[in-house]
Amino acid sequence: MELKFKQCTVEDLEVLQAFSIQTYKDTFDAVNTEENMKAYLQEAYNADKLRGELLNTNSMFFFLYSLGNLCGYIKLNEFTAQTDIKDPESIELERIYVSKDYQGQGLGKKLLNKALEVAYEKDKAFIWLGVWEHNDRALSFYKNHAFYRVGQHAFFMGDDEQLDFVMRKDLTRP
Repeated sequence: MELKFKQCTVEDLEVLQAFSIQTYKDTFDAVNTEENMKAYLQEAYNADKLRGELLNTNSMFFFLYSLGNLCGYIKLNEFTAQTDIKDPESIELERIYVSKDYQGQGLGKKLLNKALEVAYEKDKAFIWLGVWEHNDRALSFYKNHAFYRVGQHAFFMGDDEQLDFVMRKDLTRP
């Protein structure tokens, strides 16, 4: 499988928006109300918000392509762009999604490895993320990659307050 990463720019806005909405819906549509899903998608993935995130020098998006087909993406945040911890020694993996057509092919690990590569390049001490407490598949994935729970925070899906576990992975510097 030929894989290629591409760092996103503002020119990728429409593709990023459509892919983000689709992968998010594929992942969480079945466990949320239609109203809450619609409200969340409009807030999180509206064009103005995504444009701002793409232009923020403390955030980075990377697309993953397989044979020219977009199959996944990540969003990383540093410093003030982080949603919670905001430790200058850390980088947040805010989003990591693989298209349902490409799941089960090890691409989540490839995306995670890209996030770790960036964290090491930026000489970070740890990488962290928030994951929904009921997302057993993701929790297992992160635990298998040496992430451990360090806290929790509220996550709002429309008007539904949900609980995210905050997990981190310590990075050993060479």
